[in-house]
Amino acid sequence: MNADDISKRVAQWVRPGIRALSAYHVPDATGLIKLDAMENPYTWPETLREAWSRQLREVNVNRYPDPHARDLTVALRNAMGVPENAGLLLGNGSDEIIQMLAMTLGGPGRSLLTVEPGFAMYRMIAGFTGMKYAGVPLSEPDFALDTDAVLQAIGEQDPALVFLAVPNNPTGNLFGEADLVRIVEATAGLVVIDEAYAPFTDATLMHRVGEFPNLVVMRTVSQMGLAGLRLGLLAGPREWIDEIDKTRLPYNINVLTQESAAFALEHRSMLDEQTARIRADREQLFDDLSRQEGIRAWPSEANFILFRTPEKAASAVHAGLLERSVLVKNLDGAHPLLKDCLRVTVGTSEENRQFLDALVAVLA
Repeated sequence: MNADDISKRVAQWVRPGIRALSAYHVPDATGLIKLDAMENPYTWPETLREAWSRQLREVNVNRYPDPHARDLTVALRNAMGVPENAGLLLGNGSDEIIQMLAMTLGGPGRSLLTVEPGFAMYRMIAGFTGMKYAGVPLSEPDFALDTDAVLQAIGEQDPALVFLAVPNNPTGNLFGEADLVRIVEATAGLVVIDEAYAPFTDATLMHRVGEFPNLVVMRTVSQMGLAGLRLGLLAGPREWIDEIDKTRLPYNINVLTQESAAFALEHRSMLDEQTARIRADREQLFDDLSRQEGIRAWPSEANFILFRTPEKAASAVHAGLLERSVLVKNLDGAHPLLKDCLRVTVGTSEENRQFLDALVAVLA
């Protein structure tokens, strides 16, 4: 096999837009305090794990799963407060739903619009599907939504898709409901409110699904403590959901995910207790970070905190934390507004203490 021949064929046949992309990188966290990926740090009590195991033993993995995940859909509808008249679509994580949306509404000359800094998958999936990408910068110094700039961009781009994450990732802040409604009303295409971090805030537009002809709301169970199940949902007018469902691959929610998620939602009180603990620890972590000399931390409505290190020190601080077995996300260079910034997930109280001790040592 000739390596040069393979390279030539790859260059000839792989779309230029794909070759220009970099694969999404997930660092190896083996042996580290993992505070880089917005995961719930708590596992289930042993008695609940045993009950879950007993239930999974009854699952027949030789059969395909329910293609519509009907039992799970009912449980999610109740847990997420989805309006009764709304349609519901499930995905293998919210990433698959973003991809289905782009496949459904994409096409030659069509664009996807969002704000920056924001969730990296919006730009990546726009590239995967050949959509034009438009990113509107947030306002300094607090990453506020520049509604007028977004409305101007909508007028210029006429986007098929608008994504707005509330709270926003990686900044953790909310955007005002009145501003979001202005954007929905100004957009001819579909507006997706991404509420991935809904467990950690009281703000939501889920109750307004059905009020506008072009508003859908996306959720995930990942931050509820179920990241390993890879399960997301999209709620919106049934006419939209029926069309988007045509791009969904058959049996996309496997039988173990369906059974496990339904079981977990039967024990929602446990997940809610964990969420309440994380919300309380978030406030403590923010206060502790804000007291560190040379650190600027931003208030968060999610389960992570964005903070700025001293000038040109982000990579060194990130490396120093790694040397002390703490993994956080280095965002320096990801966007001009994120210069010198790192993002830390809210962990257990002990993990947060170890992170802070390591940070103090690195900054000393």
